[in-house]
Amino acid sequence: MRKLTFNELRRIKDSLPDGSMHRIADELGMEVETIRNFFGADNYKEGKAVGIHIEPGPDGGVVEIDDTTVLDRALKILEECAQK
Repeated sequence: MRKLTFNELRRIKDSLPDGSMHRIADELGMEVETIRNFFGADNYKEGKAVGIHIEPGPDGGVVEIDDTTVLDRALKILEECAQK
C-alpha cells in the first residue's frame, strides 16, 4: 500500500506523455478507462474500480493505493522520458 495526495497523483498523470494511458492499459491488459479511473476519473460504466481510496483533506486529500502496479508503470514511463 502507498499513500500520496490526490494532487500528487494528478501531477504524475499530467506529466505523462500523450498516449501513456493507452500504453499502460495495453501493457497491463486493462481497459484504458480503468487506468483513467486510477488517476481520478470516475467512468465505471466502461472502466473498473482500481483499489484507490480517497480521503478528504489538504492538497486534494489523501489517496491510499492498494495495488501500485499502475502507479509504478507510470513512474517508469516518466523515468524513460527523463533519460531521453
